[in-house]
Amino acid sequence: MSFSSLGLSDALMRAVADTGYTSPTPIQQQAIPAVLNGGDLLAGAQTGTGKTAGFTLPLLHRLSTDPVGAKLTSNTSPRAIRALILTPTRELAAQVEESVRIYGKYTKLNSAVIFGGVGINPQIKQLKHGVDILVATPGRLLDHMDQGTVDLSKIEILVLDEADRMLDMGFIRDIRKVLAKLPAKRQNLLFSATFSDDIKALANGLLTNPATIEVARRNSTVEIIAQKIHPVDRDKKHPMLAHLIKSNNWTQVLVFTRTKHGANKLVEQLDKDGIKAMAIHGNKSQSARTKALSEFKDSKLQVLVATDIAARGIDIDQLPHVVNYDLPNVPEDYVHRIGRTGRAGATGEAVSLVCVDENDMLKDIEKLIKQTLPREVIPGFEPDPTARAQPIQLRSGNPGHRNGGRQGQGGAARKPGAGNGGGNGGGNKPRAAGGGNGGTGGAPRGNGGGNAGAPRSAAQHRSGGRGR
Repeated sequence: MSFSSLGLSDALMRAVADTGYTSPTPIQQQAIPAVLNGGDLLAGAQTGTGKTAGFTLPLLHRLSTDPVGAKLTSNTSPRAIRALILTPTRELAAQVEESVRIYGKYTKLNSAVIFGGVGINPQIKQLKHGVDILVATPGRLLDHMDQGTVDLSKIEILVLDEADRMLDMGFIRDIRKVLAKLPAKRQNLLFSATFSDDIKALANGLLTNPATIEVARRNSTVEIIAQKIHPVDRDKKHPMLAHLIKSNNWTQVLVFTRTKHGANKLVEQLDKDGIKAMAIHGNKSQSARTKALSEFKDSKLQVLVATDIAARGIDIDQLPHVVNYDLPNVPEDYVHRIGRTGRAGATGEAVSLVCVDENDMLKDIEKLIKQTLPREVIPGFEPDPTARAQPIQLRSGNPGHRNGGRQGQGGAARKPGAGNGGGNGGGNKPRAAGGGNGGTGGAPRGNGGGNAGAPRSAAQHRSGGRGR
């Protein structure tokens, strides 16, 4: 099948041709006609399968060819916001808006992206000029709504991208506030890499008779990604990583750590080994995150160390290696992490460094993806067979796996009473961007806790959102 058979306008076909793509991916083959049809859509797609084009292309087609779009004489004339795309992180928002600009460059439509961590005044100025398609993170969008600087009354199409991550990050309240301000009659598109019970509940309340698309088995991992486990003692992880990078001559490696502090520490250790590395997480400024991601994409940076939340939006063609320096507390995050490689048909390798403390996490991951991952012991790094597991919180100061829930990077607990392990926030002060938050109704936490017990105020919630 070719793009020309999908019914897209000539302007969009020119833009697609400029990118060098000729054949749509499976998610694009199914999603584009469904969106063009005008109905609601629930789409489950592996990360890296081309889902962004799967909704941006038909969205651009609909807005540029309908009576309102056909009357536009330029992309600078006054206009109302007609499409809203919500994403969980800054990086993903920027990536999606870039795709809108790339594919819409031969139309008279324009777009804008708004997220936290940067000044709000330039965003206000851009919104005043008129925008067709707005890409936003929930927290910053609510800031604009509170200040009356954005008008959502003309929205015709709503897209929730990476909806599962938005729920994981505690954005459900913000999403509901946004939904309450949108016109009742609109097209709703929900994209999620995994389908959890929470996603199903959101879809049931948001979508009306939706078309449903799943291009891969739920919670599966892309088959062309070679996955491997390297057992190792907890204090040998850094030397092993340096050894793997140097001995295999890895030139572009995305490494995941469990915490922001762990990411910073690993960068310092790798730098001492002569391996250029930078970290990307919620406590980094937007300029620092943009710089690190740009250098990594351009292969000027050998290693990018990231936490789970910051990694959403890292879309790099031909990324060869992903390393789980720490296994994620939530098994579904393993699927998201390794999906950074093996994108758009390319091959990739995902390596996990697993110590005895993480064996239960590994079992949960293998249960989720329904496969046993191959183990390979690296000579010189044989794990001590007599080592006994330690609760992970003894080394991080935070609640660990199976002992108080996941460690937060800024998200709220998803269920009342479920403690979301603290990030780097402290005491009972309002969280800094990216800090952890106690579960609604949960007991106050000890060391390393953010706010416990009561639900966050809107300001505190969005402070965490702006930090992403």
